[in-house]
Amino acid sequence: MKNGHLVKQMVLAGAAIFIVAFGVRLLSWHDTRREVGKVQTVVAADYQNAARLFRQHGAAAFFSSTGPLADPNLLGHPPGYPILIAIVWTVFGESNASIQLLQVVCDALAAVLIFLIAIELFPFAVGLISGLLVALAPQFSWNSVLLLPDTLAVFPVILAVYFLTCAWKKPWLVWLILAGVCLGLSCWLRANALFMAPFLVVFIVFLFDRKQRLHYAGAFLAGAVLVIAPLTIRNWIVFHHFIPVSLGAGQTMLEGISDYDPDRRFGIPQTDMGIMKMEAEENGRPDYYSTLFAPDGIKRDRLRVARGMRIIRNNPGWFLGVMVQRAGSMLRLERARRISTDPPVRQYGELTELDLKWRSSSAVLSNTAERFPNVRVEMLDASTLQVISNAPHNAVQLRTAPVEVRSDHDYVLRMNLVVEDGRFALHVVGAGSGNVLSSTIIEKAEIKEGQPPPVQVAEIPFVSGNHGAVQLALYNAAATSETSIVNIRNTELFELGAASFGWTRPLRWIVNALQNLFITAVMLPLSLFGMVILIRRRAWQPLLLLLSVPAYYFCFQSLLHTEYRYVLAVHYFLFVLVSVAVYELWTLVLRLIQRRFSGKATAM
Repeated sequence: MKNGHLVKQMVLAGAAIFIVAFGVRLLSWHDTRREVGKVQTVVAADYQNAARLFRQHGAAAFFSSTGPLADPNLLGHPPGYPILIAIVWTVFGESNASIQLLQVVCDALAAVLIFLIAIELFPFAVGLISGLLVALAPQFSWNSVLLLPDTLAVFPVILAVYFLTCAWKKPWLVWLILAGVCLGLSCWLRANALFMAPFLVVFIVFLFDRKQRLHYAGAFLAGAVLVIAPLTIRNWIVFHHFIPVSLGAGQTMLEGISDYDPDRRFGIPQTDMGIMKMEAEENGRPDYYSTLFAPDGIKRDRLRVARGMRIIRNNPGWFLGVMVQRAGSMLRLERARRISTDPPVRQYGELTELDLKWRSSSAVLSNTAERFPNVRVEMLDASTLQVISNAPHNAVQLRTAPVEVRSDHDYVLRMNLVVEDGRFALHVVGAGSGNVLSSTIIEKAEIKEGQPPPVQVAEIPFVSGNHGAVQLALYNAAATSETSIVNIRNTELFELGAASFGWTRPLRWIVNALQNLFITAVMLPLSLFGMVILIRRRAWQPLLLLLSVPAYYFCFQSLLHTEYRYVLAVHYFLFVLVSVAVYELWTLVLRLIQRRFSGKATAM
């Protein structure tokens, strides 16, 4: 009877966590559905182009050395995500929303898996808190709706740790095989987990007794190798080289070195385009200045790795410091977009003159805009306003005069501009209040040397809320205060009609308020406190299970260029440590309250 009650509690809690996680991610998708295409646009397009090739030519073409899928440029990423996109598109039609829905469901299930892992190791309340933290975290909800495989690749990693936890609680060889299979599946989506299986063998040694260690470790590795092997064999058949999963380690290693070389001692460019240009000049091959992996992509990537390793061998102390800094940066939570307190603008098509409510030429903007220190504004010609700035990071550079709007209406502000240098944030703010209603990032396009920067069209949809006027503010979004230059052509404001989805506002206020807690200054001290609690209690095996994945990324991903989306998996497990700390603090508060009231009762 007791076990039945516990199972019922688990099912109800798991369902509640899934509903919360799914709802938060749906709100995130609702907020950002027009913006996600601007994130890693080229990479997302590469995945989708590969998916179309899979649909057009079928699985057999994947093993052909002469077909379109034998393009070395497709080796820049594992094929799992394009294959998955092709399957989803075949079933549901070619739509980004169908891919995003799959990712949302998988990431909501990841929150449930974290709950299941935590209740195997700790009291039920710790598991519930863990699942809800993952469900609410803006870092996960935001990344789950991007047209990238990062959260999908995390899901099998979490599942692998769940199987390892099950094996530790109740040893069974099948659990270990399944854990290895899951890590192999993750490698089909992203190559970051390639060495995770051999790395985690070290943890298996400490989780199981001596009689079980050898064959458990062997089963675990076998599961991973069996799943990765078909991809390695295919690469050998098609490209005649040993490529375990994909290429790309070379340029990420070099760009990672360049990130920590501000004085350019090693002469390594910071971008893909810069690396291609360098290789074209060094080898006298202008055709290298086209793509990273064609022609001679395999050779070039291995030369990049060799160059990076040479720099590391010659500067071991410096590179060790780089690795430590990278590992430390993985502990910081990304400043991800939170759920907006106001519902987003309705879906809209092509903007027409009928919707136009306000237009400002560059000349008018020059005469009416508010100026700020370290900013020079001048007219280049009759239609172009140039803004040159040395303003610090996040400093405002230009702010338009207030523009009247109707409260609780949907609008789109559109600006044509050319970014010559730097990175900018465009904010629509409430006049007088300064509240940011919507924003977007515009940065210099990565182009070949000699080409003019393209005209970019920035569209910023926003809901006016209770504001009667708004302003457009231009901020420096670059990491430094080096000179930034942007040329503004014209600015227009379109009205779409009365605001919709107002019924979601109460939910949005609650989620937004909770997501404000997901910052490094709150979560990192709690996770460290949780770790100290487990160390003091000598709960070594649970601690090893929770730290196994973060430790892998600290050791291996710190060798290469690191973005937050590469190391998302770290914080899923650190949130369990946060939950341990929250649970202990809560029980301590309850005990203190109980003692105080029991003391009063005794005195009476």
